Amino acid sequence: MARVTVEDCLDNVENRFQLVLLSARRARQIELTSTDLFVEADNDKPTVIALREIAAGKVNKTIVDEIEQSQRHVEEQ
Repeated sequence: MARVTVEDCLDNVENRFQLVLLSARRARQIELTSTDLFVEADNDKPTVIALREIAAGKVNKTIVDEIEQSQRHVEEQ
């Protein structure tokens, strides 16, 4: 399990506040749906996985928005 720091994540988001919002949204997606992960889970909790994805540059606001949009589309059908 790799340690994730705020500084690692701030390279990929505008500020700490955006980091909190983005990581919370992504963690909720991971926990509540069967969304694909962009990093290995390694028995980490959804919040840690979300932060690792952000730090790796694999997830940003646009991607989270697209995932939520596709989930809403599936729920409507």
